[in-house]
Amino acid sequence: MRILIAEDDPRIAASLGEALAASGYLIENEADGEMAWYRGDTEAYDAVVLDLGLPNLDGLTVLKRWRKAKRSVPVLILTARGQWEERVEGMEAGADDYVVKPFHVEEVVARLRAILRRAGGLASSRIDIHDLVLDTRLMQVLRDGVPIPVPPQEYRLLSFLAHRRGQVVSRMEITEHLYSQDFERDSNSVEVLVGRIRKRLGEHVVKTRRGFGYYVEDDAG
Repeated sequence: MRILIAEDDPRIAASLGEALAASGYLIENEADGEMAWYRGDTEAYDAVVLDLGLPNLDGLTVLKRWRKAKRSVPVLILTARGQWEERVEGMEAGADDYVVKPFHVEEVVARLRAILRRAGGLASSRIDIHDLVLDTRLMQVLRDGVPIPVPPQEYRLLSFLAHRRGQVVSRMEITEHLYSQDFERDSNSVEVLVGRIRKRLGEHVVKTRRGFGYYVEDDAG
């Protein structure tokens, strides 16, 4: 899943990026408010970690512009501003959660997971897919309680589809959320990953709607 970190402190951006990448997310960074607004307005992200104190355009204005333009990407505000009035202002502007600096990166990762679950209509970090369980906290796939080794990119694709259970997702959308901009994308890369998942976990796990895309069924069974 593709996450934009809009943070102008390079140390904070680096520590967050490292922790989120280790949790299986595809990370992109932006330190400028204007550029953060533009990227969030024109590119597809699963969530944004947004600092309010960005240069050139503050984070609150960035968020308000996104919401005015009907951009519904989940946003976690990250800021040194701790007054309750500012927290309320951020939430009223359309933020999904709020973390005050200094913070522990583990808390940010946990809150981001919760935001993504809510966006997908999920109440738990464990997602049932037929006879499998996808544990998004441990980044594991289990069958009958036994972990199945799944390479990172296959896990990312399965997790992305699982968070959109019951929705058909096009190959282009999967590519946008699975690969960074500078990655040289093979036109068949998604089909290859789906084929590997089916071989590893079963043909029934990821379904195809011919001409439209791929999906994971909404109900287990």
